[in-house]
Amino acid sequence: MTMETPVAANEATIRPPERLEPWGLQWTPVVAGALAASALSLIMLSFATALGLGVASTAPTWRDASIALWLLSGIFLILQSLISFGCGGYFAGRVRVPYVSTTDDTETRDGFHGVASWALAVLIGAVLVALVAWASSRPTSTTQPPSASEPSVLSFELDHLFRAPRRPPNVGLTAERAEAARILMTSSSHNGVATDDRAYLVQQVTALTGLAAPDAEKRVDTTIANAKSAISRARAVSIIVAFSAAAALLLGAVAAWAGAAAGGRHRDGAPISDWMVHSNRWSRRRMPAPRPMP
Repeated sequence: MTMETPVAANEATIRPPERLEPWGLQWTPVVAGALAASALSLIMLSFATALGLGVASTAPTWRDASIALWLLSGIFLILQSLISFGCGGYFAGRVRVPYVSTTDDTETRDGFHGVASWALAVLIGAVLVALVAWASSRPTSTTQPPSASEPSVLSFELDHLFRAPRRPPNVGLTAERAEAARILMTSSSHNGVATDDRAYLVQQVTALTGLAAPDAEKRVDTTIANAKSAISRARAVSIIVAFSAAAALLLGAVAAWAGAAAGGRHRDGAPISDWMVHSNRWSRRRMPAPRPMP
């Protein structure tokens, strides 16, 4: 017969539930990861621009590029986002100091730090793009924009429209070019250029270039067709740029989370996930089958 020893109430050890300590973001790893991601992204974008894989370009011949080049540029934009933000997230998770707690969800906190570094890197990139756009739009002593109301996508068409073999020096066509550009922008609409607007362009071309009326009409019709094609291609480029940028940013957030999780595992000495391992089943050496013991 087994005898049970009673335990007094005052002798029992009552363990209070462990209280979760409040935690916040460690901004040093976040800033370091954001700077690393921004630097790597700048390097890859500069390399792509040197190779001609820029998503957009101010060169007039860019609109004559093929759609395959646009798609390839968008794919490279997504690829550089995955690499740069993944490395930035890994850096943020690797240098983060973990909290000492048995209930600490380390992987989630590392992921939050990776996403925070991604957001800060995106903000840094937006500020740099705004500064570059502001600096490039300022007129200098060597470059002067044609007009504030003249779209750059139609600059070549406007040059062709008002081209003349002889023209008096110091004759400015800024107002005429801007007005013609606003008329040509309607070529991409459903109704196209109105009849009276076309007749007005013919009169302007005849007066400013000295061409005969039939030649001026032929030039205006050619310019309207070219302007419609240029605007359509510019819209296609804008759609590809917008879609590629949105996809790159969203996938960059995922890469930053995964990179931060991998960095935290390396920091803690834990094995990383199978899909993050550098060697895969295609690169592993085949192990010989074990021989039976004699």
